Amino acid sequence: MAEENNTPVAADQAKQGAQFSVQRIYTRDISFETPNSPTIFQKEWKPEVKLDIDTRTNEIEANLFEVILSVTVTATLGEETAFLCEVQQAGIFAIGEMPEQNKAHTLGSFCPNMLFPYARETVSNLVNRGTFPPLNLAPVNFDAIFAAYMQKRAEQGGAPADATQQLDS
Repeated sequence: MAEENNTPVAADQAKQGAQFSVQRIYTRDISFETPNSPTIFQKEWKPEVKLDIDTRTNEIEANLFEVILSVTVTATLGEETAFLCEVQQAGIFAIGEMPEQNKAHTLGSFCPNMLFPYARETVSNLVNRGTFPPLNLAPVNFDAIFAAYMQKRAEQGGAPADATQQLDS
């Protein structure tokens, strides 16, 4: 009797299912350059640090997406580049049926938010291995970036047909 009572509940839970799951998080590409070494190490360390972030989404198959978070950090001393660090942190995410707006937010904000700590750690390790002083990137508000992106798209004549394709910041 207990099995009969659990069967409909289990079937209902299976129907609802998980709307989101992480399949894999991985590093897609890494680059670290010190074009002006070794002379850059002889200069006083007061760098200007520039951070660029970009996200891309590729649909692998129905309800399965690859999200790529690209983080580029450039440190300069005056006109000289001390280092250039580029990391592409990626993940494969399964997203069940949901409204297009929710899916766009999940892919454009939630997924990059999950990937950023991995990218931040990779950047920190690469800078450390380059023997530069520690660099810890501040958290990024992907919700605000995504909202600004969507507003910009709306001002340009409406949201794109697929708002999940690319988010630039």
